[in-house]
Amino acid sequence: MLSLLKKQDHVKNAFTIAFYNLENLFDTNNDPYALDDDFTPDSQRNWNKKRYYRKLRKLASVISQIGETETGHSPDVIGVAEVENKTVLEDLCKERALEKLAYGVIHFDSPDERGIDVGLLYKKETVQIISSETIPLMIESTEGVRDLTRDILYVHLALAGEELHLLVNHWPSRREGATSTEYKRLAAAEANLHKIEEIKQHFHHPTILVMGDFNDNPESRSLKTLEYAGLKNLTKSLKERQRGTQNYEFQWNLFDQILISKPLENKSRLTYLDADIFDPLFLKIHRGKFKGNPFRTYVGRKYKGGYSDHFPVYLILQCEK
Repeated sequence: MLSLLKKQDHVKNAFTIAFYNLENLFDTNNDPYALDDDFTPDSQRNWNKKRYYRKLRKLASVISQIGETETGHSPDVIGVAEVENKTVLEDLCKERALEKLAYGVIHFDSPDERGIDVGLLYKKETVQIISSETIPLMIESTEGVRDLTRDILYVHLALAGEELHLLVNHWPSRREGATSTEYKRLAAAEANLHKIEEIKQHFHHPTILVMGDFNDNPESRSLKTLEYAGLKNLTKSLKERQRGTQNYEFQWNLFDQILISKPLENKSRLTYLDADIFDPLFLKIHRGKFKGNPFRTYVGRKYKGGYSDHFPVYLILQCEK
């Protein structure tokens, strides 16, 4: 449906909910309690104020355009990953592309050893925050040592007067191998399901959105676990051989996804239209063997001045007045 929407005028009374992995959005200060040494002025990457604000400017421009083709305006809710602290999100919202849009910020520090967290940006004009909290992800390594990873962010909000429950995730990586680390992402899926059951006990027919960088594809066991429990994966059909949100060794992955507890009920004034990947040409490498891949800030220690190694995903909702 989205391809048809883009050929028509903007959808009236429409809203965008998005997720974007911002790839190492660190400030330039050295945090003695986090492994952020690569992102300081004295590091080999020479992460300085100029590069920091250039990245903020670029990311703000991207965020302001997500869903604009369909709705005529910037997104209403954006879950984010790989942010160092609340300050970097506040700095992001002060950039020219976003400053007049009055975004609020929700962020909690998590125990991740790299010092990266998830967070949420929301448009104060259209979104009312009811409550928010962080959910620790208690995972142990095979040696019985706690894996210090990102917490899950839970936000209860109202959009166009309709209550939504959002769970923002950034699951453990595959760095040590997809198979050997699978149990960590399965545990993360169970943590989400536990919170969902808790929400259902306190609210009548709640609408729950689970979004994030899952470091797994829609066909992975972890995501299937969520689907078997009744969640509908709104973005899984977007994965194609030549399209995804992240590319590793010339293979596209759809690690960034949005799921919903159930289709929006008829009693809700919000109607789900469709979902898409935001991957315009300016977010891609223009030439060479990596042409079409996400245009990154760094490749290894080499500064490229791009955006992120992930593309955002988003969905469009329409409010029937």
